[in-house]
Amino acid sequence: MFIGVLKENPPEQRVAAGPDLVKAWLSRGHSVWVESGAGELAAYTDDEFREAGAQIGIRSALPLEVQVLVMVRCPGDGLLSSSDHEWSKVWLNNAREKSAQGDVRWLIGTLAPEQNHKILKHWAAFGLHILSLDALPRITRAQSMDVLSSQASIGGYQAVLEAATLLPRCFPMMMTAAGTIVPARVLVIGAGVAGLQAIATAKRLGAVVIAFDTRPSVKEQIESLGGRYMEVEGAVEDLKAGGYAVEQSEEYRQRQQLMLEQELLKADVVITTAQIPGRRAPVLLNTSTLECMKEGSVVIDLAAASGGNCEGTMDGENLRLGRALVCGRSAPASSKAQDASRMYARNVLAFTALLESPQASALWDLGQDEIVRACCLAEAGVWKAK
Repeated sequence: MFIGVLKENPPEQRVAAGPDLVKAWLSRGHSVWVESGAGELAAYTDDEFREAGAQIGIRSALPLEVQVLVMVRCPGDGLLSSSDHEWSKVWLNNAREKSAQGDVRWLIGTLAPEQNHKILKHWAAFGLHILSLDALPRITRAQSMDVLSSQASIGGYQAVLEAATLLPRCFPMMMTAAGTIVPARVLVIGAGVAGLQAIATAKRLGAVVIAFDTRPSVKEQIESLGGRYMEVEGAVEDLKAGGYAVEQSEEYRQRQQLMLEQELLKADVVITTAQIPGRRAPVLLNTSTLECMKEGSVVIDLAAASGGNCEGTMDGENLRLGRALVCGRSAPASSKAQDASRMYARNVLAFTALLESPQASALWDLGQDEIVRACCLAEAGVWKAK
């Protein structure tokens, strides 16, 4: 395969492949082209990519021979509409011609089809296979490819660091000649990968950590990290949901809201991570609650991309809502771009290995492999996503 790696659109700082992945691809017989400057925000230089064996060039010189474009995020509308991006029209028109000849081009990334449905259907119309890694099934065979988990782990860590910086007080208890500083109280809502890493990080910084999740099965994990599990009776958990939360009854939601409000009034920092795949994130902090929180408290809303867990959250914005500073963060891992890129690249390597396996010929019919089938948004230009 001839693989192309593009520079991401601002404000994204990650890159889909670092020099290590380039070397791995080359060792497997592939060719790699990397856009100049693609890794600069992740502290990778063009020279490092050249030394790894990649071809380097400007975007307008993207080789027509590139068969697979690998990205972190979905290419924006500007790639098709701006005069600065004529390259995409040239490459896509060539892809359409190749597709007609049976030589289909690929687009692979965490493409968020719910938010980017229009642009992805536009790209699919040029005859592409489009695979979105954020739709990977939660099965054992796909663990090494799980980009959501690898990025969420860094995101949970970064969320706590940002909260600690914004909070006008210290996290740990300090006993000084000037008196004792009591530890900050951190409430983590949602104990998935991001939430568990947030619990561990906040605890390491010396905070008192309370965590809530609708899944009772995570209690042991929370407590093993030093957090206290806030249990609401009557939760419904579906073990077939791939580790995600499921919709709860109205009666449960009322009990949940009452207990959360009691904890929120005492919290200095709140990290929210509650999301339901394919649906708007549940609103857990409404305006009246935010108005009653501690003055100077900080909320990091990691569900901002799907509407947010706070009423009024804006993705990428810090807003003073009530007494709290609410920070919408859909991609906090981007702030730790080098390690996040390195982990993303390892996931991508495991995924692209599917396309070079002895059974790869079967993958041209994308319904033959359960992993590829789950990720497939478009097959040779035919839109498959629901």
